[in-house]
Amino acid sequence: MSEMAGVGGIQITAPADQRYDSILTPEALGFVAALCRRHQAQLQALLAARAERQAAFDAGALPDFLPETRAIRDGDWTVAPIPADLQDRRVEITSPVDRKLIINALNSGAQGYMADFEDSATPSWRVMMAGQVNLRDAVAGTITYAHPESGEHYALNTQTAVLHVRPRGLHMVEPNIQVDGQPAAAALVDFGLFLFHNAARLAEQGSGAYFYLPKLQSHHEAHWWRDVFEHAQAALGLQRGAIKATVLIETLPAAFEMDEILHALRDYAVGLNCSRWGYIFSTIKTLRAHDDRVLPDRQALGMDQHFLDSLSRLLCHTCHKRGALAIGGMANWVPVNNDPAANEKALDKVRADKRREIDIGYDGTWVAHPALVPVVAEVCAGSGAAKAADGAATCAVTTDDLLGRPTGEITEAGLRNNIGVCVQYIEAWLGGQGAVALYNLMEDAATAEICRVQVWQWLHHPGAALADGRAVTRELFESVLAEELDIIQAEVGHERFASGRFDAAGKLMHGLCTGDDCADFLTSAASEWLLRAQER
Repeated sequence: MSEMAGVGGIQITAPADQRYDSILTPEALGFVAALCRRHQAQLQALLAARAERQAAFDAGALPDFLPETRAIRDGDWTVAPIPADLQDRRVEITSPVDRKLIINALNSGAQGYMADFEDSATPSWRVMMAGQVNLRDAVAGTITYAHPESGEHYALNTQTAVLHVRPRGLHMVEPNIQVDGQPAAAALVDFGLFLFHNAARLAEQGSGAYFYLPKLQSHHEAHWWRDVFEHAQAALGLQRGAIKATVLIETLPAAFEMDEILHALRDYAVGLNCSRWGYIFSTIKTLRAHDDRVLPDRQALGMDQHFLDSLSRLLCHTCHKRGALAIGGMANWVPVNNDPAANEKALDKVRADKRREIDIGYDGTWVAHPALVPVVAEVCAGSGAAKAADGAATCAVTTDDLLGRPTGEITEAGLRNNIGVCVQYIEAWLGGQGAVALYNLMEDAATAEICRVQVWQWLHHPGAALADGRAVTRELFESVLAEELDIIQAEVGHERFASGRFDAAGKLMHGLCTGDDCADFLTSAASEWLLRAQER
């Protein structure tokens, strides 16, 4: 453990690495420390409030619109004007903060690019700090990459996507940065380091520091981010409005507070994102104690399900009523190599999904792979500006609509897919890869969370049964887990399988699915493994 020279109270516990010295300067760390000292106590109170609210759900309560904020929902107000370079967001691409992937995403032809420190990034010290270096170089326009084997050279095009950054969720800490003896809030580390090193240059370029805010559960948490933004702008001498944010609606409680979230951030918010995978995960987790809320296979949970369609329509209506942009969900398809027919079939599904969003009125949408950008751009050609007229229309989505029970079956194939995908994702995550192409889909932490929390739900509710009538028992789960590990070993080979990470992934999956309590996040449990590996 080393204390930073000239920055009292800050200690870096990770092994020293000169590659990150230009990011971890005394001035930058001092800024992060100031954010933590002013805002971290309130963050802890908000996390405690989350736990209290979840305890009420576990006791039988259901989410609903808040009576005490009805005046906000009924009020006549809008968010602040949207900057010029954020008004066209037809296609946005996301990726981890890997150097080559950043270049490819910025060059993809998409209007926007979300660099992700969260669901598609392993929160290891190396990944997080290298990501800050990579984004600083991207903002400066100097980022390059040479493939170590082929020698292929990557650099930025003249025209690139507008950059957005997603910091880690409010529940996460950065254990390698201690402020006054306590781990720093990961969200403040990611936000603070990026803002400190890039805000001035972005302003010079006529842009701003744009963020995606993940996993908010209430408008109180949006108020917290507003306070952080105001503090940060003042501390760095930035003009008001230099920071803008899009909020991901990816938790069930947040779906009932979309107006309130936009209102809390109205000087900073530019839109909401309909984050389908995180939302499905949150729906299962939030209602985990309710026997009548068991969901079918994740493959059955398309946006045509009434509860997801209701979310999608309410989000779009809310955004346009408030002068904000509505951004659609992720298309997580990746190219199907050597099978043109299967590839075209998958693309047809993507086109249909995106046409559905555009027909509702969405201003843009997300993709996970550069090959999808031109495909989705063609579908989205008619969008690009918030539809003010749509905002005046009524939207009849009710509490019952948002809490509607989906249709579909629980199948052995669905159980096997959940187990096999999640084990392989955890193994890759432990190795530093937070987004993984599996079976022609891009899996990240959000989709892996659906896999494991579904298995937990099926194991812990006696009424959950497979379509063939078999109960989902611990014995069945353990048998399928062992079989899937054998299948994975045959697919990846003995040498790779023997690395130890698959064994760790299997044990993590077993513990997460069979434990009496439903863990809030698999990444929190897996982070303990990362720390032990770092110490070795």
